[in-house]
Amino acid sequence: MRVLLLKTSSLGDVVHTLPALTDAARALPGIQFDWVVEEGFAEIPRWHPAVHEVIPVAIRRWRKNLVQTWRSGEWAAFKQRLRTGRYDLVLDAQGLLKSAWLTRYASAPVAGLDKHSAREPLASRFYTHGYPVAWGQHAVERTRQLFAQALNYPLPSSIGDYGLPRAQLAGEAPASPYVLFLHGTTWASKHWPESDWRALAEQLNSIGMAVRLPWGSEAEKARAERIAANLPLVSVLSKMNLAGVAQVIAGARACVAVDTGLGHLAAALDVPSISLYGPTLPAKVGAYGRGQVHLCASGPLAGQGNREQPCFAGLGYTQVWQALAPLIKEPA
Repeated sequence: MRVLLLKTSSLGDVVHTLPALTDAARALPGIQFDWVVEEGFAEIPRWHPAVHEVIPVAIRRWRKNLVQTWRSGEWAAFKQRLRTGRYDLVLDAQGLLKSAWLTRYASAPVAGLDKHSAREPLASRFYTHGYPVAWGQHAVERTRQLFAQALNYPLPSSIGDYGLPRAQLAGEAPASPYVLFLHGTTWASKHWPESDWRALAEQLNSIGMAVRLPWGSEAEKARAERIAANLPLVSVLSKMNLAGVAQVIAGARACVAVDTGLGHLAAALDVPSISLYGPTLPAKVGAYGRGQVHLCASGPLAGQGNREQPCFAGLGYTQVWQALAPLIKEPA
């Protein structure tokens, strides 16, 4: 059976789809997925053994310059690729108009969430079959339920398995263990205070545990350098692509992460992690998996979805260190 899967973005949403692929591969031996995904995240689906081909799409980039997109032929080539694929089913796991629109170019029945379950109900008008999935659940479980209904197999009762080869992605074992600080995120309110990052780095440095800090922008690099300043065991990494960051995550003894896509990737790679939540709550979109510890702020703005104002009252360095210490004492 061949399925065309649409889950284009974001990083966390792409990661959250992986356990459903593992379920399907176990229930339906030989099933193959071709996955339409934003070009910046195309590396991730390639790591899953049930994915036969990754089809990059560049909706974000194309929207910025529609004339250039038309002239370059990229859009025409993408449509042609979908039209020539031979699929038994098209499965839109995104539930948005932008993904539902893309299903028009594939010649197969289309499945997705029904109008009561999709984030954008109008998307369901593009589907041949719409399936109900209850709200109020974690995104991983909602996606697993959609796959099970669309592909007609019993939903497993066990915790979802991302199916990623952590040891293979990590490569050679690091010379010494390290903790990874995933400090970069988009919302201003999701940033844990820099002074707390610094205090945690000092604590780890004092017990002989190395710390590594990746970065993706100049602002993140500057923050990482301030956190690491004059601490011999704390290092700022060179700029890396997603595959490089994944390798560093996979080799870590543990991670400390704000609410960011890389935190979800750490969970997918089965790396013990402390995830820090200020304006958001972990119940529906938190880091999912074994060894995942969620710490939430307790101030008046905590969990309110505010994008700008600081929300981390009540969640400081001391609480994070108390949760992290048991994780780094365990064997890698």
